[in-house]
Amino acid sequence: MRPNVSIARAAVAGLLLVGVALGSGCSWFRKGSDLYAQSPETRPLEVPPDLDLPRTDTAVNVPSAAARQSVESGQASGGFGLATGREEAFAKVGEALAAVQGVTITSRAEALGVYDISYEGANFLVRVAGASTGSYVSAVDPRGLPATGAAPKKLIDTLRTALGAQ
Repeated sequence: MRPNVSIARAAVAGLLLVGVALGSGCSWFRKGSDLYAQSPETRPLEVPPDLDLPRTDTAVNVPSAAARQSVESGQASGGFGLATGREEAFAKVGEALAAVQGVTITSRAEALGVYDISYEGANFLVRVAGASTGSYVSAVDPRGLPATGAAPKKLIDTLRTALGAQ
């Protein structure tokens, strides 16, 4: 009877070993992706197809040659041209601003060609930009857009008269 007991024990041990292997998640019986075997922090991101390219609909629009020429010749609204270079025009504009009654120069940045102005309750910038024929003086808001309102227009007209521009 001894041989049957050892065979039975061997069979039970074999079944137990197979059961433990199956129950412990042996890789032979599991299906899955290698991408998801990693920890959640290191898995690759799933990006929708339209989000993998940069947006081009909001790209910067370059002004046309006619628009640039009108700005350089002083035809744009809210500004005027001077026949002098940018540095010389910046100094002349500073002197003219100091002579205007009610103008407060909050700050000036010669590298940017900008005076930060407070005039008749309005705050705006007077910008002196270089142009191909000299320089261009205009009033802009802090975002760089043409300043709107009566005070900027009045000050630009005063500067145009004081500097003898067209």
